[in-house]
Amino acid sequence: MASMLLNTMRSSSVSPSWAVRLGVSGARSLSTTAHLHAQVQTKSKKTLARPGVKNIVLVEGVRTPFLLSGTTYADLMPHDLARAAMQGLLQRTGLPKDAVDYIIYGTVIQEVKTSNVAREAALGAGFSDKIPAHTVTMACISSNQAMTTAVGLIAAGQCDSVVAGGVEFMSDVPIRHSRKMRKTMLSLNKAKTLGQRLGLIGSIRMAHLAPELPAVAEFSTAETMGHSADRLAAAFGVTRVEQDEFAVRSHSLAKKAQDAGLLQDVISFKVPGRDIVSKDNGIRPSTMEQMGKLKAAFIKPHGTVTAANSSFLTDGASAVLVMSEEKALAMGYKPKAYLRDFVYVSQDPKDQLLLGPTYGTPKVLDRAGLTMSDIDVFEFHEAFAGQIMANLKAMDSDWFGQTYLGKKSKVGAPPMEKFNLWGGSLSLGHPFGATGCRLVTTVAHRLQKEGGQYGLVAACAAGGQGHAMVIEAYPQ
Repeated sequence: MASMLLNTMRSSSVSPSWAVRLGVSGARSLSTTAHLHAQVQTKSKKTLARPGVKNIVLVEGVRTPFLLSGTTYADLMPHDLARAAMQGLLQRTGLPKDAVDYIIYGTVIQEVKTSNVAREAALGAGFSDKIPAHTVTMACISSNQAMTTAVGLIAAGQCDSVVAGGVEFMSDVPIRHSRKMRKTMLSLNKAKTLGQRLGLIGSIRMAHLAPELPAVAEFSTAETMGHSADRLAAAFGVTRVEQDEFAVRSHSLAKKAQDAGLLQDVISFKVPGRDIVSKDNGIRPSTMEQMGKLKAAFIKPHGTVTAANSSFLTDGASAVLVMSEEKALAMGYKPKAYLRDFVYVSQDPKDQLLLGPTYGTPKVLDRAGLTMSDIDVFEFHEAFAGQIMANLKAMDSDWFGQTYLGKKSKVGAPPMEKFNLWGGSLSLGHPFGATGCRLVTTVAHRLQKEGGQYGLVAACAAGGQGHAMVIEAYPQ
């Protein structure tokens, strides 16, 4: 598929240079300060409210600062971060601790001692022990799944108020003994005589002691995600320069947003035994010259994906309060946004692993009865700069739309003046299980700040899966 895509992309309507679209070297690009401070009247468009269907709202969303793994959070556990996010949500909303019907959290790499991290974090945060809680996992869209599960529970009339969120802790991941060593240890546990125990101990060889390390790789293909991103970038003709330009854009916009106080979802967190943490620490604006010095990280020596144009391993947690509109207003809350239509998509995990946004975006727009031009705010998950660029090129290709999406023409790429204007996962960080809530909360805040009505969230995930959701601004 890779060679076919490259040939067809060259002959399609896709521009050969995306520097113009990204505008990194032009006026459209990183000079988005005006957008950071703009405040305009909400556009008058049709609402997506439907007769007889509950309006479900985002009341509030918070997150811990997202930190590079191995830094300030290094001595904690996942439930510590999840608990901090939940406590931040309680403090910001003044929500009574028994006023929630259900709690759902997403995570990817589970700590074996707290496999249902939602429950452990909820108890630690002081929520009533009468509130059920469960944990979901769906790779990088785990907290998206937590939120939409909350939406489903409320829409079905099972709940009126749900806390959803996600957490990931890459500073300490489970490292297993080898399969042979595990079998020997389990047998030792069952051995009844000293002779049996000595015999099993004597069977241990040096090879038994080799650990099994977790990897960000596909089980079905054994390929790392970075390797897949490099192949995808090559298939769509995405150059190293284009990827580095997008990464520079992400970090520059994140820094501007952070300095302007726009990242309102970040709460301060007193790390036990350490200082108070109040902002993300992975935002590092750089130059194209500095970016160009880095070597390929996955396909060596000629790959185009590097450590600097990839999202980094991150520790962090997020939490959102989702309610029926009726319940929120009855409790005196002013919601931030309506959570409208959403879809999940899935495709070939080998050649289309990271194309979730391309498949999800047209589906969710069709469900909502909207077009790309109706969307005022776009927030896409930035796993890799090459992945973002490949998706933008796929969305802007008539051939791809006709061949793979069943469309008469291209979906159309989001205008960059509406796209990830406060940075993204490349710069803010990407705790696998927590990013979805950040995306949705950011859309809500940007809609308020920029005066838009509709926002669209899209994300890819391991397994070739993806998610897209439409968010509508709450009347101000």
